[in-house]
Amino acid sequence: MRPLEHFLIQFGIRRFEKGNNEIFVQDNKYFLISRGIQNIIKKTKKPFYSGIYLGKARGKSFFPSVNLLNKIRKKARNKVWIDEKTEWLFVCGRDIFSEGIESSTKCVYKGIITLILNKNSEVLGFGKAIKGLSEKGVVIQNIFDIGDFLRRERKKK
Repeated sequence: MRPLEHFLIQFGIRRFEKGNNEIFVQDNKYFLISRGIQNIIKKTKKPFYSGIYLGKARGKSFFPSVNLLNKIRKKARNKVWIDEKTEWLFVCGRDIFSEGIESSTKCVYKGIITLILNKNSEVLGFGKAIKGLSEKGVVIQNIFDIGDFLRRERKKK
């Protein structure tokens, strides 16, 4: 479970709250499943999908799902809230300028991976702070946003 743990530590989360669930890993894909289902899955040769998809590991890197980002939203230490105009641009794949940031936690500074939220505290994705938030220009580089799925679908057509 190293890639998932490493990803969570970037947000200041040392322990993932699973509740009565277990993390099931298959083909480097991570799922959150109920404990009762784990025995059934083990009897199945290779299930296609099970439980809540958390993300995929590729080497030492972890690529989270929106489900995982929503699950860590409350516990993440590094968060930035953005205005409506910036929200639209971010979901379209753009980086964040300092003018679009409404507020942030105190843990966000250059080099930190941060969760991006709209004014309703809904998760939009995450990015990397490349400057101090009070500096001019691009301050957070977009790494992943919820619009990624739509952009990938458009490329397939």
